[in-house]
Amino acid sequence: MDLFRKGAFKGKTVFVAGGSTGINLGIAERFGEMGANVAVISRNEERIAVAAERVKATGADAIGVVADVRDFDAVSRAFAATTEKWGEINVVISGAAGNFLSPATGLSANAFRTVVEIDLLGTFNVLRASFDHLRKPGASVISITAGQAKRPVMFQAHASAAKAGINNLTGTLAMEWGPAGIRVNAISPGPIGDTEGMARLAPSDEATAKLKSRLALRDYGTKRDIADAALFLSSDNARYITGVVLEVDGGLLLGDASADALTLPDRR
Repeated sequence: MDLFRKGAFKGKTVFVAGGSTGINLGIAERFGEMGANVAVISRNEERIAVAAERVKATGADAIGVVADVRDFDAVSRAFAATTEKWGEINVVISGAAGNFLSPATGLSANAFRTVVEIDLLGTFNVLRASFDHLRKPGASVISITAGQAKRPVMFQAHASAAKAGINNLTGTLAMEWGPAGIRVNAISPGPIGDTEGMARLAPSDEATAKLKSRLALRDYGTKRDIADAALFLSSDNARYITGVVLEVDGGLLLGDASADALTLPDRR
C-alpha cells in the first residue's frame, strides 16, 4: 500500500542540496512525483542541468542551481532563487557528501578537512541559510547522515566524524527551531543497492552476498526506500516527530545478523 497519494505535495516547494546524483536525486524525483516544486543544487553545472530535467520528467516544476555547499553565500543565493520563483520553502533536504576509504594514517589534513567541509560544514550552511526562507510553522528539514556516525567504521575517520557532527546538529537545531514550528530530522541510509557507492564497496557478487547475509533483512535497500522515508518525515503524518535520526538500513546497525555470527551456548 502506498501511503502517499499522487499530488500529496502539490503546491509545496522542496529544496534538495546535493540533488544531482544518487540518493538525493531519487528524493528529488520522488517529491516531484508527489507534485512538489523542486529545486536541486550541486556544484557540477552539467549534472545539475541533467538532474533538473529528470525531475521535470516526473511532471514537476523544477529548477537546477549551481552552488557549492561549502560556500555559504552561494547556498544563500540558491535559496533566494528558489523563493523568488515559488515563494517560501516547505521542505529542505541536505545531502551533499564526499567520501572515500582510507586508513587514518593515510589521510592528509587536507583530505580530512575536505570531507568535513562538504558533509558537516555543508550541512550547516544549507540548514542555516534555509531558515529565513522556510514556510513556518510546518517546515521540515532533513539531513542525510550515515551509520558510521553511531558505530565507528575502519577507514572512515573523516566521514565518521563529519556524520557524527550532523547527528548532533540535528538534535540541537530541533530544539532551537522547534518553537518556530520547524521540524529537524535526519535519515541514515544503510546499503543502497542502486548507487555508485555500493558498486564500489561491494563490487563482486561474492562481496554483495556476504554483506547481504549480515543484514537482518538480508537485502539492500533502494533509493525509493530513502525517498519514501523523506516523504514521511516531511508529511503531516510525522507532525510530532523532530530531532530523530531515522535508520533506514535493513538492520545494519543492529550488528552482524549472519548465521556465522551466531554462537549457541554449550548445553551439555
